[in-house]
Amino acid sequence: MLICNAFSLNMLDTLDVDVRVRPLTLIQAQAIAANGLESAVGHADTAAVFSAELGVEVPANRVTLTLGSGDMVLVGQYRGPRLTEGATELPNGARIEWAIVELWEPSVLADDEDPEFYARLAERR
Repeated sequence: MLICNAFSLNMLDTLDVDVRVRPLTLIQAQAIAANGLESAVGHADTAAVFSAELGVEVPANRVTLTLGSGDMVLVGQYRGPRLTEGATELPNGARIEWAIVELWEPSVLADDEDPEFYARLAERR
């Protein structure tokens, strides 16, 4: 499975896709990592922290991702102060939030076929 340290709309091959984000526990992320990972973690310090958290090697690999329907990505979202140069563990107060990001054909989660869908969106602030 692909692992990255962020998710962006810029990664999508089209915006006409449904995105589902499912939070994971560290134990769940470790179980996924144990089956093998392809790294798209662009920063060496973040990759080192991910390696320590997951118990598997996550090499730094700065690449441009293009994702489409059917793709799944393990995302480790770092929350905390900027990592110091050469960091291999999380500083005090920092954490990694793990999630699976899944991309689906728009019809799979077809809320937009509901005529009131856009009205409900417009009501949100």
